[in-house]
Parts: sequence; structure tokens; C-alpha cells
Amino acid sequence: MAHYNTFPVSGTGFAFFLRHNFWKTKKDHPMPTGKKVGKDAASHGSRLAALVCVMLVGFCLSAAPAQAVRLKDLASVKGVRNNQLVGYGIVVGLNGTGDSNKATFTGQSLSNMLNNMGAKVDPESTRVKNIAGVMVTATLPPFFKAGQSLDVAISSVGDATSLQGGTLLATPLKGLDNNVYAIAQGQLSVGGVEPGGGVGRQRSHLTVARIAAGALVEKEVPLSFANREKITISLADPDFTTISLMKTAIDAHLGGNYATARDGGSVEVKVPDKFRNQEVALLAALENIEIVPERRAKVVLNERTGTVVMGDMVTISQLALSHGNLSLQVTPPGSSPVDQVRAGQKVVTLPTGVSLGEVVRALNSVGVAPRELIAIFQAIKAAGALQAELEII
Repeated sequence: MAHYNTFPVSGTGFAFFLRHNFWKTKKDHPMPTGKKVGKDAASHGSRLAALVCVMLVGFCLSAAPAQAVRLKDLASVKGVRNNQLVGYGIVVGLNGTGDSNKATFTGQSLSNMLNNMGAKVDPESTRVKNIAGVMVTATLPPFFKAGQSLDVAISSVGDATSLQGGTLLATPLKGLDNNVYAIAQGQLSVGGVEPGGGVGRQRSHLTVARIAAGALVEKEVPLSFANREKITISLADPDFTTISLMKTAIDAHLGGNYATARDGGSVEVKVPDKFRNQEVALLAALENIEIVPERRAKVVLNERTGTVVMGDMVTISQLALSHGNLSLQVTPPGSSPVDQVRAGQKVVTLPTGVSLGEVVRALNSVGVAPRELIAIFQAIKAAGALQAELEII
């Protein structure tokens, strides 16, 4: 997030106020001489001290403090992660919108299920259109216990035209280790049709559905921090400066040299003796430490929507750019233009080292559209004059 100084005028105004009042005080009340020096000097000094206080207040207003962020919002503990679950199931009760006879695996699945229930049927006799083969997916968060519920997503794998009104039969959900961690079942919610005047209006495809709290956890993922000697904390966005700040903040909070920066993305924390067998309390204390993370100079462009997002550390070097009837020139102060301006061109001249935000404001003032800004930024980056990372999404 960009943090701009929102009080530049206030700081300048206070400085002017200070200079004006200081010289006015000096003119109206010159330094006395003789025996009255002590008393008058003290009065003069008190007035000067008051003006200095005003100056300090001006500096406080003109300085925009950086935003501190909690450690839990910047990093995660190694081993604490989500686990992906997947399973194959059958949806029944469809109104003729299920898989056709071409999807032979659906009929075989129904036949196998009925055989397991004691009903011996021929796979050829199960060719019906009110069932559909589906893949069921879910995410198992860390520390979830047996009996807790998960949301599940259901996606057709055959040629069914709609899953609306269907019911998912009991489906085991497995992890990548092939162990069953949850069982999913329930009524599907498609949400792709909006009724209006007796005729359904389709807003999205109907072959994907969800079941809120549609799976029950049957097995927990083993994860424990008990009796650990070290805990590793990993940054979401690796950065050497931020990791160094994190290491310093952790040591200051624990009151010793307990943290070690292993690389630009992780810190290894030695568990202090007072937190032995209380590792959860240690993590709870560490995750609320606040630091001011280092941010890279970056510009993000969305070509589909014409959106431009930038930070406050993006600067532009000397350049001359011509785009249609627009001429953009970034030159050192007092220097002559680096490019010849043609008649009828809109000219934008800025000093070297100007921020990208000021460039955007200047270009907007002459009517440059967002999509034109994107083309201009790409050209500036290609020329090596944009001192930032450019990402296009």
C-alpha cells in the first residue's frame, strides 16, 4: 500500500510561520544589554522555545508515519497449511439432465454401488439420464478435528447438461497420501438460474455446484508443536530487508538472540526455556508483533479493465516520449527539451526523479485515458526509464 505525505502544505506553513514570528520577535524585541539581560533573555528564550515547539508540531504533521503490519499478516508457520481433498462421486435425482449413454463410467459406477449394497444389476440396465458422475473437491484447513464440517465443490466429469436439483451420494474424500479424511453428501446448490416471468434465465454454467458444510471430517491431519526446539516462520513475499526487520523484532520481543534469518524468506526461532511445552503461547505472542515491511517498487496494470496500481516508491528517469499528439519529457531542472515538439502536441514536462504518481496526474490533466497510460508505461519500462517492476495481469 502506498503511503503518501498528506500534509506537505502544513509542514511548509509551519516553517513559514516560524521564520516570520522569529524575525518579528527579534525585530520588536532586540536582545537587551546591561543589567536587564538575564530577565529579558529568559523572556526571549521562552518565546523562542515556544516557536521551536510549534516547529516540532509542524514536523509531526508533515511526516506521514509508515503503516505497521502484524507478523501473522505477513508470514506463516512452516507446516501450518491447507490440505487438498478430492473424490469421485455420483449425483442422483436429476430431471433428465444427467450423463448420456456415452459416459459409460457413470453407469458402471452406479452398478458397482448397487452391487455393494446387495442389489445385483447388469451395467447395461443402468443407462439412465437422471444421474451424473462428478468430482468432489474440498480444502481441509490445519487443526480441523473429526466431526467438523467442510464446504465442498462438485463438478461434472461427463456430458450432463445441469446438476440442478441433484443430490450427491456419500463420497469419500482423499488426500494425496490416498487416505480418506472426509465424507461428502448432500443436496446440491447450483445458483445458476434466476427465475423471471416463468422462464429461467441462465446466468452461469450449471455443471458446477456447491454444498455448504457438505462434508464431515473423519480423520485429522497430524500436526503438533509440542516439544519443538525450533519453529520456522516463512514470509509470504520473500524480501531480505523485511526478513531482517522480522528477525530484529522477534529478538527484541523475546529479549535475546533467539531468531536466525536462514534466507530471504524464512526465520528460524529457537524456543526459549520459558516457553517449553507452551509453543502455542509462543506463536500467539510472535504473530502479533508489528513491523513495517519493505515494499518493492512495483506497478500493476490490468489491460482488461484499464486499471493502474502503483506504490509510492516508483520513480521515472530522464526520457522523451511521443504518443500520438502527446509529448512527455522528463528532464533535469533547467535543462532544454530533449525532443523537438511538433505543432499541436500536448506537452508534459517533468523533472528527473519524479514519482510515477505525479506522472499519472500530469497525464490525466491533459486527457490521457487509462488504456493509453498502460501503453505509455510499457514503453517507459522497455526504455529502462521506469525504476520499478512492471506486472501485467
